[in-house]
Amino acid sequence: MPDVSTEIAPKVLDVRPILQNGGEPFQEIMQAVRELAPGQGLKLVAPFRPQPLFRVMEGRGFDHEAREIADGHWEVLFTPQPAASVETSADAGNPETWPDPSFHLDLSDLDPPEPMVRLLAAAEKLEAGEVLFALLSREPVFLFPELVKRGHQWAGNFDEAGTAYRILVRAGRPKG
Repeated sequence: MPDVSTEIAPKVLDVRPILQNGGEPFQEIMQAVRELAPGQGLKLVAPFRPQPLFRVMEGRGFDHEAREIADGHWEVLFTPQPAASVETSADAGNPETWPDPSFHLDLSDLDPPEPMVRLLAAAEKLEAGEVLFALLSREPVFLFPELVKRGHQWAGNFDEAGTAYRILVRAGRPKG
């Protein structure tokens, strides 16, 4: 398996004891992912090939390499994908020239649709040209068209660990 980083060893999580005791390891896996340092990988050991997890981790910005280690047990190394480019709304221009955010929201612990509701409410309070920054637990695909519809511009991407979606929203219309 390839090295994830020459400086940071992958975090190792063996879920076999959890499964052997009748538990469900998904939350522990997601907690381990949240605790990864930027650029750090996760080595998961399981009593089976965790195929459904591959798609979940891909959505969080991780590639995977799986190998059978013994007796049907598998070791999977999830490695962070290269930093995602910043996606923007069509009229965003160059987000690097936007002013620093006036407001910061950490909405990463909320379940949908609460992050979208709170972010839209905060965006409505912005003066034209003001920017807010928010952290979300997933890519807000339903938020993007709503921001554009309300005249706002946005730019966003996943963080380096692929565990949080970062979005800048700039108010694009006069407050009224």
